[in-house]
Amino acid sequence: MEKRKAIVWPWVVVGVVAVGGAGWWLFRDDVAQLRQPAPATTPPQDANAAPAGPPSTVPAQAAGPRHPLEAAADAALPALADSDEQAWQALSGLLPGEALSLLLREHLIQRMVVHVDNLTQPSMPSAAMALRPVPGTAVLEAGTTGGEQLAAANAARYAPWVDAFTRADASAIAAAYVRFYPLVQQAYRDIGHPDGHFNDRLVTVIDHLLQTPEPARPLAVEPDGKGRYRFVDPALQSLSVGQKALLRMDATQQQAVKQQLRALRAAVTRG
Repeated sequence: MEKRKAIVWPWVVVGVVAVGGAGWWLFRDDVAQLRQPAPATTPPQDANAAPAGPPSTVPAQAAGPRHPLEAAADAALPALADSDEQAWQALSGLLPGEALSLLLREHLIQRMVVHVDNLTQPSMPSAAMALRPVPGTAVLEAGTTGGEQLAAANAARYAPWVDAFTRADASAIAAAYVRFYPLVQQAYRDIGHPDGHFNDRLVTVIDHLLQTPEPARPLAVEPDGKGRYRFVDPALQSLSVGQKALLRMDATQQQAVKQQLRALRAAVTRG
């Protein structure tokens, strides 16, 4: 959490990812490092074990999608590099202008794919962000046992975006997502998931956000020595960037966002 600085809150990305993302070339080599699998380690050899045979020459088969989407061929769909205008128009028909004000408009589909892909990580590189900072600064108050805590008034900063997200028609968002899915899938593979399926990743991210704990409020915070604030509870501080974003809302907002995430999950998995 920022101290006297604006903060980026990534929760809204999951709501609008159905039609959003951004050009991987914008981030170049940085993007390729965002979610690369860790290099495999070689287990220690048992001195009494039989020599290992030659590596298999059978090519690995890419796993099929767990949550397949069937997007009908759409001749009007632009190339990914030229998709900003159509993607923005689709979003504009689903969300009010204020809700769109945080989004970076250039390379929309690719940028949001990268952002969503990083919501389960402990932190998010600035190059991966698809949003501008939420206006205002964190609102704190003195804690009951000393130190500082998030004030109830802090939730007002997020109210317009929470309201826009939770009031949006999940079915309409899903329909737009399905239409743009070929471009979303292309963007996902371009950032280092050549055999991946973005809809599977989206469902995984939604499930991860739905597991965000709902601790008693208010939440105690402390300076981290870098001009920011962190949660005093180490269990909360160790959560992902997406889960901590939900925690910074109030309990009512968090529950409303989770309810909409469930609706979106159902819409993109057909149940």
